[in-house]
Amino acid sequence: MYEHTTTLRVRYAETDQMDIVYYGNYAQYFEVGRAESIRGLGFSYKDMEAMGVKMPVVEMHAQFLRPAHYDDLITIKTQLRELPQKHQIEFHHEVYNERKKLLTVGRVVLFFIDIATKKRVAMPEQFKSKLAPFF
Repeated sequence: MYEHTTTLRVRYAETDQMDIVYYGNYAQYFEVGRAESIRGLGFSYKDMEAMGVKMPVVEMHAQFLRPAHYDDLITIKTQLRELPQKHQIEFHHEVYNERKKLLTVGRVVLFFIDIATKKRVAMPEQFKSKLAPFF
């Protein structure tokens, strides 16, 4: 299993009139977690695109357990629990506050898509070689 954590501070614009992070912002938090977890492997979305592969989100689930508020420092834990074998990759996310209370859990599925043909393809070998030692 591969796991990575990143932190960020909740900005005022991400909250609603109740001083709670608007639920739609969690898609962006999950994206930050994914991008930074890939970067933590010494790889990036930009590298993937340079190889002719894009990764669109095809499915997202979130469960909101507790609210995050303006100026909270949140930690996004991102996990890959299985090494992808085909054209899809599944990220699991957990968002915690500074008191280590679990706020939100999520799961996001992306496909590997060939930029030129727009068809699903296997995970690029260069990316797979970075992930393989964790499985």
